[in-house]
Amino acid sequence: MIKGMSEEENKPTPEEEPIDTPETPAEEEQQPVDELTKWREMALRTAAEYDNYRKRCVKDREDFTRYANRSLLEELLPVIDNFEMGMQMAQQDTSSMIYIGMSMVQKQLADFLAGQGVEAIECAPGQEFDHNLHEAIMSEPSDQPEGTIIRILRRGYNLRGRLLRPVNVVTAAPKEEAAPEA
Repeated sequence: MIKGMSEEENKPTPEEEPIDTPETPAEEEQQPVDELTKWREMALRTAAEYDNYRKRCVKDREDFTRYANRSLLEELLPVIDNFEMGMQMAQQDTSSMIYIGMSMVQKQLADFLAGQGVEAIECAPGQEFDHNLHEAIMSEPSDQPEGTIIRILRRGYNLRGRLLRPVNVVTAAPKEEAAPEA
């Protein structure tokens, strides 16, 4: 700004104003192509994100439907455990009507659980402890290698491939050697 001139007088005339024009015609054509490419990539990225979101929502809905009754089944398992203990006691007289009736109910429970996708986890004494399927409640000194299952305290179950309840087991620990008395 020149001193002594008003702001309007100091403005450049249209002939003096710089014009923002590209240096060459190639640059003029390049700008719209670059912008078009940028917007096309953004549109493709947005479409891919939306597709991934849609797939994730479908998977979440399927998982919710598959595992919606999980809490109900978890509450039912202790009842089944108690029923199985009753069956063990009733096995003393397999010809009694109580045992026969309880066997039919046990079969219905097993069929119901299978229909819901619940499977008992196979476990036997002598098997190696697996922290993904088993829960060690205690360990006892034993001749067996450390980490071997000695006893099964409570059965475990999977629900459609996911752990519903781990198997409660007692594992082998190294025998404690008696220290010689001095």
